[in-house]
Amino acid sequence: MNYLAHLYFAKPTGASCFGNLLGDFQKGVDVKMLPNAVQQGLKTHIQVDKFTDSHAITRAAKQLFSPSRRRFAGIAIDVLYDHFLIKYWDSFHTTPLHQFKRSRFALLQDSLGAMPTNMQRVVTAMTTHDWFATYESVSGVGLALDNIARRIRFANQFTGSEADINKHYQELESGFNTFFPQLIAHISDVQGELH
Repeated sequence: MNYLAHLYFAKPTGASCFGNLLGDFQKGVDVKMLPNAVQQGLKTHIQVDKFTDSHAITRAAKQLFSPSRRRFAGIAIDVLYDHFLIKYWDSFHTTPLHQFKRSRFALLQDSLGAMPTNMQRVVTAMTTHDWFATYESVSGVGLALDNIARRIRFANQFTGSEADINKHYQELESGFNTFFPQLIAHISDVQGELH
């Protein structure tokens, strides 16, 4: 899952938001030295990713991408699932999305100084430029994915993922709407084990 989904599963505290996004930036970080609330958020992040990556719907969704892009289809699915979460936000959360974003962005800013440098850069860009607003449209998702493709350090054919998404949009959307409630139930089940 991508950043919005990870923030969705965070508790409304700076430490939890920090921890729930840390999974993508933890390389070189001594996790044991972090506050317990950050560690718990990180554990939630790992559980979300593990469930998502191993789920049959996610694996099937990756196969919808053209062979030349399939190597990076997991990245595309992560960003696309944030798009669907935005589209169906009111079905999954009682707080309006604009309020949720404002609150979580403020909490992340409060924890910025404790984050690894590369995470600080990403969180600053995400909150300053409201990446989630970009994810509201398929063209915005495509733009975000093309930007990611340009940052990959080796030659790739990931650019143009929007074409695959448009071709299979209804199937991908249907898969998300089946998958995400299962993810919510799974994380709810494991929360007792994590805290």
